[in-house]
Amino acid sequence: MYAQLCSWDNLFYAYRKASRGKRGHANVAAFEYRLEDNLLQLQCELQDQSYTPGTYHSFYIHDPKKRLISAAPFRDRVVHHALCNLIEPIFERSFISDSYANRVGKGTHRALDRAQEFARRYKYVLPCDIKQYFPSIDHAILREILARKIDDAQVLWLIDQILESGRGVLADEYAMVYFPGDDLFAANRPRGLPIGNLTSQFWANCYLNPFDHFVKRELSCRAYVRYVDDFLLFADDKRVLREWRAEIFKRLTFLRLTLHARRAQPSLITEGIPFLGFTVFPTHRRLKARKGFAFRRHLAQLHAQWRTGEIGWKKMDAAIHGWVNHVRYGDTWGLRRAVLKNAANGY
Repeated sequence: MYAQLCSWDNLFYAYRKASRGKRGHANVAAFEYRLEDNLLQLQCELQDQSYTPGTYHSFYIHDPKKRLISAAPFRDRVVHHALCNLIEPIFERSFISDSYANRVGKGTHRALDRAQEFARRYKYVLPCDIKQYFPSIDHAILREILARKIDDAQVLWLIDQILESGRGVLADEYAMVYFPGDDLFAANRPRGLPIGNLTSQFWANCYLNPFDHFVKRELSCRAYVRYVDDFLLFADDKRVLREWRAEIFKRLTFLRLTLHARRAQPSLITEGIPFLGFTVFPTHRRLKARKGFAFRRHLAQLHAQWRTGEIGWKKMDAAIHGWVNHVRYGDTWGLRRAVLKNAANGY
């Protein structure tokens, strides 16, 4: 497997994927200027296992929640794609069909469709989300999960290099949680996956894959949807959901994860299900108010930048089209009309 990972064809394909839509960026253009030399250098470093990941560039975004994004150097992103090209198909076969994040043919809108489908069939829902998910992911547990399906020592070495490069990147975002059997040294366990890495997105799915099978097989939950660290369980009996809730808390301790306990409460479907920026009802969906307000603020900022010449119309137009294409999956006709009217009137 490692020889295939280091092959020229795989590295060139990885470069093509990593540079898609970003060829105008300075770091991508610099790598492309001497593309063959850079890929050959990367290939040699991988083959003799002298490859060392570079330093992350970190910055905060408000989407609308504040998040720390960590961008790896472009050459490292090529390596991430080269690795995922090989290991994704291996794990994809083991993922349940109702895990929707960062998978071909899945995505946010299909997760919403599936949640609404279940909302029409069941009376109650248990909405859950994990506290500090990416900062909490334990490196030792993740590596054990990955090693169950990857038996190539050199591929595991590369995984270790990438994991170690992200160690501590999200340290300030993590509030220490002690689990049964922990001693004071548990605070020093390597943990955290940088938000922004392709590998982080993929490994986040791998990390909760055993939990997905626990829900489906051991809890026998027939109606379950997960998108990264947000997941929903449906049933016709509130008591069953309460029992599942208790078992979920226990099982997540094995992954050193905790739920937002106050939010994880069984509720009637008719009260609406908060999920992926929408409130889902059996017959319709509403965009969460904070999402609408956040886009209005963002669009006003873009409009001000456009008027001063800081950005071109193309960027503003792309932002509007992207937002419209997302929110049209809810009952948002009036909201879209109001926002676009304001944009047309120049705020």
